[in-house]
Amino acid sequence: MPEIQMPKLSDTMTEGTVVSWKKKIGDRVTAGEVLAEIETDKATMEWEATDDGVLKEIYVPEGGKANVGERIALLGGEGEETKQTPKQETEKPAPAEAKEPETAPPQQATPEKKELTKAKQQTSETEPGEKEEATRVKASPLARKIAAEKQIDLTTLKGSGPGGRIIEKDVAAAVSAAALSSATKAAPTKTKAAAPEIAAGETARISLTGMRKVIAERLAASLGPVPHFYLNIEIDAAPLMRVRAELKSGGEEEDTSKITVNDFILKAAVVAALREPKVNAAFDGDAVIFYGDINLAVAVAIEEGLVTPVISAAQNKSLREISAAVKDLAHRARNKRMKPEEFRGGTLTVSNLGSYGIDYFSAVINPPQAIILSIGAIVRQAVVDATGAIVAGYRMKIGMSCDHRVVDGAIGANYLKALRHLLENPTLLLL
Repeated sequence: MPEIQMPKLSDTMTEGTVVSWKKKIGDRVTAGEVLAEIETDKATMEWEATDDGVLKEIYVPEGGKANVGERIALLGGEGEETKQTPKQETEKPAPAEAKEPETAPPQQATPEKKELTKAKQQTSETEPGEKEEATRVKASPLARKIAAEKQIDLTTLKGSGPGGRIIEKDVAAAVSAAALSSATKAAPTKTKAAAPEIAAGETARISLTGMRKVIAERLAASLGPVPHFYLNIEIDAAPLMRVRAELKSGGEEEDTSKITVNDFILKAAVVAALREPKVNAAFDGDAVIFYGDINLAVAVAIEEGLVTPVISAAQNKSLREISAAVKDLAHRARNKRMKPEEFRGGTLTVSNLGSYGIDYFSAVINPPQAIILSIGAIVRQAVVDATGAIVAGYRMKIGMSCDHRVVDGAIGANYLKALRHLLENPTLLLL
């Protein structure tokens, strides 16, 4: 019987908290099926089983903590039975019956056992369609669920799981357009953590979650040893608004994967880093590391705090590909479906609070990165045009926090100059 150990779901994770078990003792578990929700130092994630079997023991209850590598449950018992055909399953005695205490002598089945066997056979007979489907297509329950929701024919997919089993990522790859549709609808939602109800004159002390602890530690570690300095610009956002209006009038608004103003900002941040590559770096003791890939980290607010999923090698992605990637990552982050590797390796971060009505703010650097951009709201206001006339216009403020050990003022200024040029000429980002 294999022990289930607390997984290492992030590169900095040392312990995890079992938020909830999706199975109870005695339930059958299939590889690829969600077994539990685990809170790491970065997020709460759904954790899928890697083996078939029956959940025999749970050592860490919901809310309990365990170090990485410590056992949290025990799986075993019926792993072989899941690989049999429906006929074999009905003919072979149930494993639970086969595992009677060894002290009991062989004897004929008692009336109670006969009734139990009869009930199991009846249950088996009521689900022939499911077992025929399981024989025809090997897929995890989670993959089946998603396929049913998205109306995907599993027989058209090729599985990448053990033995050719279709797992979640196989279905997700086939329904990217549908996923983008769901993500687009979910994107405007602002997640709000529930505040505790406290009576007048009383106080409440609530322990930090693992994620909030790490946020606190990293922010303190960042503002302490990292010598921040801040650069700020205000750009003419009218061209961005104009190009969005043109896309909308051309039918873009009806497209489930519509390109937003934020997508232009993300693409511009990447292209500007190509023009000033010295910002795509990190401090490393007695050296500076310069990265060949621009791994764009995007700040996403979720109920537990803030996460920064990463779009890897963003310099190789088009505006639409970046748009699709960030919608997909944000959607899965809010629904606890992120993979550990999707939080790793960011080289620069963009944090946009414009949709929350914030005009301007200064963000804290996410170590070991050297810069973070803070994007404010697009504000309609009176401006002076090229002829000196006062007209209605759009302005947006952008802040840039820099690690002075890596980025000097001139380097940061050159980067923001390139960023301004791209955002005030957004058609360049369509090339």
